[in-house]
Amino acid sequence: MSFIRALVFVCICFLGNPGFCQDNFTGYFEPDISLNYKVTTNYSHNFKIAQRAYMYEDNFAYSVRQLDVSHFSSLKIGFEQSLAVGIQYRFRDSFDNNGENELRITEQHKFSHAYEIIRLGGRFRAEQRISPSSTIHRFRYQVSIDLPLKGKQVDIGEPYFSAATEALLSVAKSSTPEYDQRLSTHVGWLLNRETRLETGAQYRAEDYTNGVENSIFLLASLIFSL
Repeated sequence: MSFIRALVFVCICFLGNPGFCQDNFTGYFEPDISLNYKVTTNYSHNFKIAQRAYMYEDNFAYSVRQLDVSHFSSLKIGFEQSLAVGIQYRFRDSFDNNGENELRITEQHKFSHAYEIIRLGGRFRAEQRISPSSTIHRFRYQVSIDLPLKGKQVDIGEPYFSAATEALLSVAKSSTPEYDQRLSTHVGWLLNRETRLETGAQYRAEDYTNGVENSIFLLASLIFSL
């Protein structure tokens, strides 16, 4: 619980810092619910519904920005490696007057390796973001780490910690390339064999080669596995 209090304190400091509370800073809250379903030993599905809401833009106010519905199919191809394809639909124009709905197709390669109680992971994604006004091709690479916070493995009722950094490149025919960087941390709890709860925060530096835009996300996830 001390980590959660520290996380809330850090986020309050960001939101209260005059350097962040400007036109180039936005604060969001993003909760999601997901279901992992294993079809065979090597093949599985993931279904997720996520909502994104403004907490701070020009002032402190809560308003929904979008709703995302997504599905991933994943196939293990070797020891701690997998390939996946995903499809996502983003409902935005119903919530944001300046927003467009978006179809997103994703191809993914993921790998991980355990070193005693620490697990390191890498993930590469290629995405096609299709909206009425444009098609954006985005390439993402993430490095992550996770470990139990009590003992050598995560048992029921016990917490775990994860952190990740991700670099992104977005390219489109009608615009210059955009470079983003994301940093995120999570604390999770294994509630039972089928259910996990995670809370965390993510910082995004968007288009940092052309006037950086800063964003802070407060995250909450409820994950079911069958």
